[in-house]
Amino acid sequence: MIPVEYAVAVDRFLSAADIGDNSRRVYRIALTTWAWLLVDREPPAGPARRSAAPPVVPLALLCAPGAGAAVAAAFATRAAAVGPRTANRELSILRGAVAWWTGEGWLDTDPTTGLRPRRVPASAARLGADEVRAVLALDAPLRDKVFWHLVHESGASVERLLALDTDRLDLPRRRSRSAGADAPSVRWRGGTAGLLPMLVVGRAAGPLFLTDRRAPAGTPAADRCPYTGRARLSYRRAAEIFTAATRPLDPAGRGWTLRQLQG
Repeated sequence: MIPVEYAVAVDRFLSAADIGDNSRRVYRIALTTWAWLLVDREPPAGPARRSAAPPVVPLALLCAPGAGAAVAAAFATRAAAVGPRTANRELSILRGAVAWWTGEGWLDTDPTTGLRPRRVPASAARLGADEVRAVLALDAPLRDKVFWHLVHESGASVERLLALDTDRLDLPRRRSRSAGADAPSVRWRGGTAGLLPMLVVGRAAGPLFLTDRRAPAGTPAADRCPYTGRARLSYRRAAEIFTAATRPLDPAGRGWTLRQLQG
């Protein structure tokens, strides 16, 4: 019997796949991420990803007219958000699942046909001490200044920092409270410590870093501020802001990346 829902097809594929438990977990995360992308929604980040219910997607969407263009657009969106290496891995996993579903007779076309993996550039060099000082001295909104200090001082991944919630902060100890192995503590130094209390004034819960606009309808409660109604800042938007702000500092005129800022 052909599964109607994409999630059921994912379960069947993973049950049949000859892979270890760790790989099966990675595959499930990647394929669940595609469920959000296929309906043009941004996947949740950090701990919220585990508790968020993915959208219900019909498996037939993958062989509907325009499916190839939709998958290509989703792949481009994902590459911009998380980088080519992660996006390429997720595309490879989707391709494996589509090939298996096609072999089972559940799909009659492959929407990934013609898609090429994104080029993975050589790792950009970390910013030097003078460059970091110039970045942190930029005249920027408080949210961005706090975020840039935290990226540089904590050493945590950008995704992990964007997933921080206000009620998990331990300001006196300059750290976040651990939420388990998947969400270890984030620690910071004096630059962040001097700015962070001002950012959270009047907010005791909700995402730490917020967008400038109210959250659209359907935004999960975990990604919406209960005080302002604004949504959690996305990786893509944070990266765009940083690159645009640092363009005047970059001798090449392109602007720098958040990963270059990491300490």
